[in-house]
Amino acid sequence: MLSNLDLIREFVQNSIHKKDVLLSNPALTAQTVYKTNQLTAKSEGVIAIVQLSTTLPEFSVSPKSSQWELINQALAEYSYLLKGEVDSRGFYQYQYCEVPKGYEMHCTRSVILWRAWWKYRKYASSLGIPLELLIRKRSSWYPIRDLIISDGLLYIKTLGSEIALDSDDLVTWLSKVDIKIKEITTTET
Repeated sequence: MLSNLDLIREFVQNSIHKKDVLLSNPALTAQTVYKTNQLTAKSEGVIAIVQLSTTLPEFSVSPKSSQWELINQALAEYSYLLKGEVDSRGFYQYQYCEVPKGYEMHCTRSVILWRAWWKYRKYASSLGIPLELLIRKRSSWYPIRDLIISDGLLYIKTLGSEIALDSDDLVTWLSKVDIKIKEITTTET
């Protein structure tokens, strides 16, 4: 039987390749309905939708789902990231985003980014701009210069700006492929 994450990965992969899907486990069902792939949580209803008729698939995902983190993780593995605000149905839109060569995308709680930063902060103190960890802001990737936790918020300093996040907020970030981030992110998910 497929785990929830494996089923979500299959749903994402089939949807990207515009293939019909019919998968199920005790918690989730993925199926094709009228040229639309839908992911349904049995206790919550439809939690993700993708139109198969569009040129480049865009995913719509419910932020209220108990599967939110797993869906974000699977979408990040296929270079899809959050595009904007919640639509009229209460879903976020995700679109394909080109990941720079030599990097891997992650979508995790911000505290996981802080753990990765703590392990690799020595690169930030070296001369030049640290390029080991990058964060997306205004449709571009920026190197992270510093991360500070204060009063329950994570402050991420980039070149010229600062981002404040709650420790449970989801954040999309990149790490260089040769950095061992997997051990940090998999211990939490």
